[in-house]
Amino acid sequence: MLKLSAVVYLPVASMAAGSLVIAALSMGRVDAVSIAVAAIAGAVIGLPASWLIAGRINTVIRPR
Repeated sequence: MLKLSAVVYLPVASMAAGSLVIAALSMGRVDAVSIAVAAIAGAVIGLPASWLIAGRINTVIRPR
């Protein structure tokens, strides 16, 4: 499941990071530190999210 989670991480983390960067920019936080913090937070949020999504996909692919 680790390989599946790694594959799922790429779109999930980029979506989360992009959403948080857009949120930071829409709040008027246009400095580099705020944008970097939002992007890093999105990457960190993507880790458990991709693990949960990969678990659900694995259950559908290989039912018990």
